[in-house]
Amino acid sequence: MKIMIGLSGGVDSAVAAYLLKKQGHEVICCFMRNWDSIANGDFLGNPTLNNNMCPQEQDYIDACKVAEKLGLPMMRIDFVKEYWDYVFTYFLDEYKKGRTPNPDIFCNKYIKFGPFLEFAKKNGCDCIAMGHYAKRIDKNGISYMYKAADLNKDQTYFLSQISYEQLSSCLFPLGDLQKSEVRKIAHELNLESVEDKKDSTGVCFIGERNFKEFLKNYIPARKGNIVDIETKTVLGKHDGVMYYTLGQRRGLGIGGINGLPQQGWFVCGKDVKNNILYVASGSEDEHLFSDECIINNINLFNRRIEDGTHLNVKFRYRQKDQGVTVYNLENGDIKLIYDKPYKAVTPGQACVFYLEDRCLGGGLIDKVYYKNKLKNY
Repeated sequence: MKIMIGLSGGVDSAVAAYLLKKQGHEVICCFMRNWDSIANGDFLGNPTLNNNMCPQEQDYIDACKVAEKLGLPMMRIDFVKEYWDYVFTYFLDEYKKGRTPNPDIFCNKYIKFGPFLEFAKKNGCDCIAMGHYAKRIDKNGISYMYKAADLNKDQTYFLSQISYEQLSSCLFPLGDLQKSEVRKIAHELNLESVEDKKDSTGVCFIGERNFKEFLKNYIPARKGNIVDIETKTVLGKHDGVMYYTLGQRRGLGIGGINGLPQQGWFVCGKDVKNNILYVASGSEDEHLFSDECIINNINLFNRRIEDGTHLNVKFRYRQKDQGVTVYNLENGDIKLIYDKPYKAVTPGQACVFYLEDRCLGGGLIDKVYYKNKLKNY
């Protein structure tokens, strides 16, 4: 097949490109640029402003060296506007509501598997490929998504919102490899620009940032009270409820009360309207837990999940699978009843459904309940 691979300047996509060529495919490499720090006002919290070269340009140079080493053609495409319109605007809107979004998931849906796939098709490619750790397995002409062999690197969580059509148009060459094997292959190929390059972290296509300062570029700080959820005592001040996430312990700036030792304070709720950040004392406080939730924005790859089905979910990336029972609601949302109360299930985050190692799709956490009472986050 003729395949366009998203070559990011990292080791994973570089080895994926090599494997596709080795399998006999016609491979075209393409580098995506999706963020412009200057145009997008990315100044506060940006540690790269004084660099001689912006990290994206260094990534592009590294990707070009890989393509040259592998003897593959190289292209470049900008999706800066699309990223802002379809990923970053949503990201900011969710934070303004006091929720905690995951931009990587929508970057996959609306950029890597959206405009990039369209660009590949326009250039005569049969499908695209990525350096994600995931598996696509076809059975009787139907595509299914499975967890990668390297469960520590598995990225099906971030792929849970792509459509079935997008899944069936993509290959994941790294699905059966461990990360250590990928590094080994890169060394054997002498891919010097990426073989020991550290994995990218931070916001998808934006990179590492001082997150609170980064958000201040777009959402003004608004100080308010930090309140003990149990006693309603004011414990201190916060910079803005949108800067904190459920379960967070660090960065609160509060200690023991009246000289008494505490088990630590944890964010357990956010009142956006009244600008109050609620905290609970101790990591096992009941206010940190929920026992059911509502999931919306449902995206399933193959078929509807039947009422009463017991399966596993992940509420966060790299979280252990959590047992739940599924109930479909008339409006298309899904209600999940947990096997036991779970900690810090956070509105705005993704919930991804698994049947053993098969990823069924996912949705977004909308409302969270504990003992039949809505937790107003």
